[in-house]
Amino acid sequence: MEFKHYSVLLEETITYLNVKSDGIYVDGTLGGGGHSYEIAKRLGKGGRLIGIDQDADAVRAAGERLAEFGGKVTILHSNYAAMREELAAIGVERVDGIILDLGVSSFQLDTPERGFTYRETDAPLDMRMDLRQTKTARDIVNEYSETELFRIIRDYGEDKFAKNIAKHIVRERQKKPIETTGELTDLIRASIPTKVRMTGGHPAKRTFQAIRIELNRELEVLREHLDEMIGLLNPGGRICIITFHSLEDRIVKNCFKKNEDPCTCPKDFPVCVCGNVSKGKVVTRKPVLPGEEELKVNSRSRSAKLRVFEKRREN
Repeated sequence: MEFKHYSVLLEETITYLNVKSDGIYVDGTLGGGGHSYEIAKRLGKGGRLIGIDQDADAVRAAGERLAEFGGKVTILHSNYAAMREELAAIGVERVDGIILDLGVSSFQLDTPERGFTYRETDAPLDMRMDLRQTKTARDIVNEYSETELFRIIRDYGEDKFAKNIAKHIVRERQKKPIETTGELTDLIRASIPTKVRMTGGHPAKRTFQAIRIELNRELEVLREHLDEMIGLLNPGGRICIITFHSLEDRIVKNCFKKNEDPCTCPKDFPVCVCGNVSKGKVVTRKPVLPGEEELKVNSRSRSAKLRVFEKRREN
């Protein structure tokens, strides 16, 4: 299957990135290479793009799509969590811009054997973004305790029926292991009142999201490495991050705010004495959202939010 991924908020992201022809840029979630292609198009002599993705299919597809740019583009099969180490290994210490598109690709959602979608009945419970990883969604569903399942469905899925869903999972797996996305979807549906199932989105959406986030450590990786990525920016460099649910967006919003105003002094202090210096400024006071035209083309972009931070320029 062709690797497909609609590049959400493409025009807005590229505009906010302020691409310089001789700059160095990192796409930390390369995907199909849509954002990277637009960056590479704007690079001249001395410009460079480094694309990083943990999905081997994305690395292959993006390599083909970006081949026309030759040596301007370097593609790495890795996680953006290792960005600093990966860049150091190729002799790059600072960059002029970083983008992260944290959404699951259309390819991953539409390829049943990857196990991301709740709309296939015979797909294996996988959900790995990096197939080199051995742990799968099946392991979480069949091995986590009821308390652990309740926690991740409540916290990462924000599902008010988390307790009942966790109870149903544990009860069903005592009869036999839960092997497929269809089996999991059916028992989630049975855990939710009929009246609720008739309204809103798919009843399994939140639980599948929660399991995927837990399996791939999505929130931990983001939370643990945002400050580090801001530190990789040259003065005036920007980091643009597209999120797809409130938990990710909250992490990005709070991190950007902290880096803009890191002062820990009590609010009634007349002057700052903590010594913490601002790393830069939040460019987008409110998140940038997809326009109506984009929503018509790609309904999956509806929950996307773009936030941008600019590294402080030297005096």
